[in-house]
Amino acid sequence: MNNMKTGFIGAGNMATAIINGILRQKAEKPENIFVFDLDENKLRTMGEKGVGTLTSCRELTEKSDIIVLAIKPQNYDEVLEEIRDEVDSSKTFVTIAAGISIDYIRNRLGTDVPAVRVMPNTPLLLGKGATAMCQSENIDKDIFDKIYNMFALSGDVALLDESRMNAVIAVNGSSPAYIYLFAKAMRDYAVSVGIDENTAMKLICKTFEGSAEMLRSSGDTPDQLITKVCSKGGTTIEAMNVLRDNKVEETIINAMKACTKRAEELGK
Repeated sequence: MNNMKTGFIGAGNMATAIINGILRQKAEKPENIFVFDLDENKLRTMGEKGVGTLTSCRELTEKSDIIVLAIKPQNYDEVLEEIRDEVDSSKTFVTIAAGISIDYIRNRLGTDVPAVRVMPNTPLLLGKGATAMCQSENIDKDIFDKIYNMFALSGDVALLDESRMNAVIAVNGSSPAYIYLFAKAMRDYAVSVGIDENTAMKLICKTFEGSAEMLRSSGDTPDQLITKVCSKGGTTIEAMNVLRDNKVEETIINAMKACTKRAEELGK
């Protein structure tokens, strides 16, 4: 298992985050990792880390035991068609793109390859990722453990049934953007009332960190935590009344439903 080769088709932010986590934790020797990307600058950067850089998707597939498809959903058909002749049941595939199922990979490769479907998020770049994952029925346990650890090195991993993988995108994959939007609105208000932007962002970020820890460690539900902040007749309850009058919770849920719907469209 130590000599298995892991190849990444695509060397963008997510692949870089995964590879950096592997190398940072010394979980794999750089020479056991291959990368291919059309962007020569990205390949050069990877080469400087000691990672093997290859000249095509086909070459990478031929030389790798585990192939991580770190590309956009719109590029899957082209790439899978290109590597199809290099694939057999000895290869294990990892898909990290929204909406791309295990059956999608198998159908386009024309064989029931072992596969793992993964939905990471961008905080993986900082070792703070929240990753959801499911596996095919025919995957070797040691290989799955290796793939699991690949993501666990850079955050938390949750195992789900594949029937929930489109829905979970809205929960962890896309959700950092919701948080950033809320932070942007808070920052914009702070600046509008004369609070320095850097000071505001420092307070906002620490508030998010502390609130997350309260959710994780206090033992209280979100509703209970809201109640504890909202003193009767106080300031917070006034803000919450405006949010509720504007149906913010309903809007967030509708946004998450739209996210899931789009994932289902991408996987067809």
